[in-house]
Amino acid sequence: MPLPPLHAVDPSRFERADVLKRLNAASRALAELKGVAASIPNQNILINTLTLQEARDSSAIENIVTTQDDLYREDNPADATGTTVKEVLRYRQALQAGFAQTRATGLLTLNTILDIQQQLECNRAGLRKLPGTALRDGGGKLVYEPPQDANDVARLMGELEHFIHDQPAYPVDPLVKMALIHHQFESIHPFYDGNGRTGRIINVLYLVKEGLLDIPVLYLSRHIVRTKPDYYRLLQSVRDADAWEEWVLYMLDAVANTARETIGTIQAIKALLQQTKQRVRDGYRFYSQDLINNLFNHPYTRVEFVQRDLGVSRLTATRYLDSLARDGLLEKHRVGRNNYYINRPLFVLLSRGAPESEGAQRL
Repeated sequence: MPLPPLHAVDPSRFERADVLKRLNAASRALAELKGVAASIPNQNILINTLTLQEARDSSAIENIVTTQDDLYREDNPADATGTTVKEVLRYRQALQAGFAQTRATGLLTLNTILDIQQQLECNRAGLRKLPGTALRDGGGKLVYEPPQDANDVARLMGELEHFIHDQPAYPVDPLVKMALIHHQFESIHPFYDGNGRTGRIINVLYLVKEGLLDIPVLYLSRHIVRTKPDYYRLLQSVRDADAWEEWVLYMLDAVANTARETIGTIQAIKALLQQTKQRVRDGYRFYSQDLINNLFNHPYTRVEFVQRDLGVSRLTATRYLDSLARDGLLEKHRVGRNNYYINRPLFVLLSRGAPESEGAQRL
């Protein structure tokens, strides 16, 4: 059955009382999140820490499982040692690159989406050109067969790009539209691999494009992990029974719940940041804002990271970190040939509620 364009979905379907009530709750929570995120002086701290959380959670949906410790010990996918760590770090890299493009242009183009998937998968395969792609459940049963013809895939992605940019206008709230875009993208399934992770990056970049967020801090992956059976069931219900309203309700709940959780996380980061700043400023002559930023951008920092961020010698960076570790502000651990200095309170905060992987379709 051909995949219909989103403009064919009657927008009045989303004017139901239950949809409008959930939309109001999600919009309020998202607006509050935007304000709370803006209260952090250095927003790169949020981008770096929350993006890494999202990279882990989103990859866990695809059965790419790694630990918080493994992730925080690495800084660059090119230098990472494990395959799963490389994949998760590439997710962070792709998300940040997509954010830079969207912020610079105010657009979320097909070229940006292609760049995101390319960085995720480290190949230039682009849109699917060969037939044979099918989604199956854990038992191998066919669940859904996306469009097979290369021309159909390219046409549908072009239509989706126009829909994202309101060409022509589609009179629904951006949060409802985000839900429609996510479903359509996953149903087109335009790539040989990386569709799920690319689709979840598109979610947050669309919110940035629409001005609902200034930086990418709302990530739905943890909610999806927790409600995975509902996520897949509702995705398929739209295809089988045109159940758009139930899908939109699910996504609005995901936005509201995730926004409220993220507000709590950011407030806790902000309080810990102030507490750490005060302790270092009062107790150490080498205090600097760059040092504080380093300790929060890298929950597992290293001498090399401090050298780079502060522009100091290796000896000086080692002296700073050893002093903080000796007094209990950091924990020093040796792994292989490297010493890591752990911001334990931040690590615990970011690890709170991290989901465990479960079996899932690979999207």
